[in-house]
Amino acid sequence: MPIAAPDRRLGERVGAYLDTLTKPPGSLGRLERLAVDLAAMTGEPFPRVTPPGVLVFAADHGIADEGVSAFPREVTAQMVTNFVAGGAAINVFARRIGARLEVIDVGVASEVAGQGVVDEKVRPGTANFARRDAMSRAEAEAAIEAGRRAAGRAAAAGCRCLIIGEMGIANTTASSAVLAVLTGEPVARLVGRGTGIDDARLAHKREVIERAIAARGADPGDPLGVLAALGGLEIAAMTGACLEAAVRRVPLLVDGFIATLAALVACRLAPGARDYLIFGHRSREPGHDVVLAVLDAQPLLDLDLRLGEGTGAALAFPLLDAACRMLAEMASFTTAGVAGGDQT
Repeated sequence: MPIAAPDRRLGERVGAYLDTLTKPPGSLGRLERLAVDLAAMTGEPFPRVTPPGVLVFAADHGIADEGVSAFPREVTAQMVTNFVAGGAAINVFARRIGARLEVIDVGVASEVAGQGVVDEKVRPGTANFARRDAMSRAEAEAAIEAGRRAAGRAAAAGCRCLIIGEMGIANTTASSAVLAVLTGEPVARLVGRGTGIDDARLAHKREVIERAIAARGADPGDPLGVLAALGGLEIAAMTGACLEAAVRRVPLLVDGFIATLAALVACRLAPGARDYLIFGHRSREPGHDVVLAVLDAQPLLDLDLRLGEGTGAALAFPLLDAACRMLAEMASFTTAGVAGGDQT
């Protein structure tokens, strides 16, 4: 797909301009790097990221039947209802940053479509990938396209930065399985407690994933095939959102482990997508450290979060807005009548 490279020359000019502002060069650290990156991504010398658009994709996982989660599968649909009612953490944080929030059903097992939910259901949950492929390649492609459409709607509505999040009981299991195949890392290094399982269930979760990977035999050189064999519909949809944001040169702020795994799949499908991704936070899931390292990503926050929904990315968003406002609103040494430092 046609993903243009960021405008690095513009980024260099913005970096030089930052050094004329009333501060020691580089003194605002990573905030300055953010400003440069956002300018290069958007092609705008004074980029803007407001308003943001939050996309929460929801789907169920057949692997939940193996007892790998602390919560029953029904919670997925119940949380979608909570999102629509405005009572979830992502609702609180999205309101705080003035975001447009869309909830998209790409695979909830029960019927939740109605006012406030976008119906993009590909199928009612994935199959139990311990027994057969989670979905077909065509279904994975359909979920990716659903994510692309969601990103397109947000961009058409005027959103200048996208945030991806998810809801799906057992999706840390699917994400760990996909990551293990794509990276070759041992399952034990990747699998965490998800929603809060105990030691016995953690050991069981690892065993289920190892057995499923062996049974599916997915090819790590075929990221779409890995996604279809072991992934989730909401993971595929977030992959599509990453791809569409890159095509449109819209910065995309990635949430935690599951969203970052989706970003990795997007980058394996289209390496140019990496240039348009910013990583919001480091979660407590052990696999998140691994996938961040693979993507050479340094997240903005580290708050011991492990909720998902897009919450960590929404909390990080004000840093992007601050970077843009710093660039646009700070006075230069010349306009402020302030003597510059000795640059020799």
